[in-house]
Amino acid sequence: MSNYRKLQHSEWECKYHVVFIPKYRRKVLYGTLRQHLGEVFRRLARQKESEIEEGHLMPDHVHMMISIPPKYAVAQVVGYIQGKSAIHIARHFGQRRRNFIGHHFWARGYFVSTVGRDEAVIRQYIQNQENEDRQQDQLSFGE
Repeated sequence: MSNYRKLQHSEWECKYHVVFIPKYRRKVLYGTLRQHLGEVFRRLARQKESEIEEGHLMPDHVHMMISIPPKYAVAQVVGYIQGKSAIHIARHFGQRRRNFIGHHFWARGYFVSTVGRDEAVIRQYIQNQENEDRQQDQLSFGE
């Protein structure tokens, strides 16, 4: 019961595994931008009373496990994070990089699944995603 959070009239535990990509799946999430985005995502999630419990920025996509109160739709929170972070990226990095497309940094779609009882498996998957991608790349080079 201690994992549950409380609102005025409800107790809840709503966690989601979310994955989204930059437009055209460009590999732009590296270096300074990559280090900077984690805190931006966390701050934006807090503004919607949500919490990013686990996250990893890959060169061409973002994985996160996010806890969202039931009073918000998942699409509302993910759209807010994508939109506001795109504005932030354009303002802070747009002048330095040539290929940013204004405030349209993220692709429109995203993947989401409920975490439920598989939380430990999802956490481990997010933490080990980079190593698994590296192994897959090495296997594909051998073909």
